[in-house]
Amino acid sequence: MRVLAENGLPGLSMRRIADELDVQVSALYWHFPNKQALLAAVSERIVVEAADSSDADAAVIATALRDRLLAHRDGAEIVSSSLALGLLDLPARASLVDAARQTGLSDAAAATAADTIVHFVIGCTFHEQQRMHAAVIGATDPSVDITPAGIAESADDFSSGLAMIVAGMCDGRRPLTEAETTKRARRS
Repeated sequence: MRVLAENGLPGLSMRRIADELDVQVSALYWHFPNKQALLAAVSERIVVEAADSSDADAAVIATALRDRLLAHRDGAEIVSSSLALGLLDLPARASLVDAARQTGLSDAAAATAADTIVHFVIGCTFHEQQRMHAAVIGATDPSVDITPAGIAESADDFSSGLAMIVAGMCDGRRPLTEAETTKRARRS
């Protein structure tokens, strides 16, 4: 985790970690068969505390996940990679499924809602971390305002987007009116 904090994902190599631990690279391969397995273990460390919430509020769970991703350099990118490769069971997703079920959604709809929220959180956080990194290294266009106020604004944008998704999730459980049913049938 220290190597990640100091060097980011590009500097998180098996060799660098072995050097930090003062061991041979082959010793790491005893514990991790490849770098992706190592990154999956790092991902688990990043997201574990986001799952400790017993709150059934999807917005609270999603915000806790975002906070965990932001707490670690390149956190969203690392977790996204592990999820995409099926190497990580995201505890927050299970909590989001439970929260969605409590709104009255079916199991399938609750899983879709949880996946939608997870993808939104990771995507927004990934972009936010990329913009912060670009600002730090001076790689942004001068017209792009990435200041502490700008970062606070992105948090407001995140909260607004999340609220829209959660509202849609809650609305998904209400029965359609006759007019809505007719309108949907015509579109089909």
